[in-house]
Amino acid sequence: MVSLTLLSTALMGLLAAATFLAVARIGAQRTAPGTDGSPDRYAAIVGALRDFIQKPVVWAVAFVAIAVGVGGVALLAVGDFGLPEGLSGSLLGVAYAAVGLLVTGFVFLGAYFGTRNRGLGNAHGVAAGSFAAGLVFLVLIAVQLLVGVVG
Repeated sequence: MVSLTLLSTALMGLLAAATFLAVARIGAQRTAPGTDGSPDRYAAIVGALRDFIQKPVVWAVAFVAIAVGVGGVALLAVGDFGLPEGLSGSLLGVAYAAVGLLVTGFVFLGAYFGTRNRGLGNAHGVAAGSFAAGLVFLVLIAVQLLVGVVG
């Protein structure tokens, strides 16, 4: 047990160091906009992604893929397909987590775009979305403490 704790601590320390080095390296490579030809390439990539994302077919395919994926995982978890009992319990946890992340993402993006559509900036949108997502987690913790539905 102690060796697992030490291994976890070492891995988290390495992750923190790698994150620090990556941020320092990215910060050193940044240049002011308009000083080289990269903003044109950036604008072209962003424009292409915007055109791709704004198509309703992309949203429809993504919705169907997510619905079929979550439904398939839930079906594998509760169905009698000869899976080991421990795996089916884990799959059910994955299905719960996926639905929870989808709901939290919906709440975050709703608050974000609601704030952005009222004329405020990106930082205000992220703050409102983070606050809304935090409230979702706070409600989940309160329900867990009162009723004990998770786990």
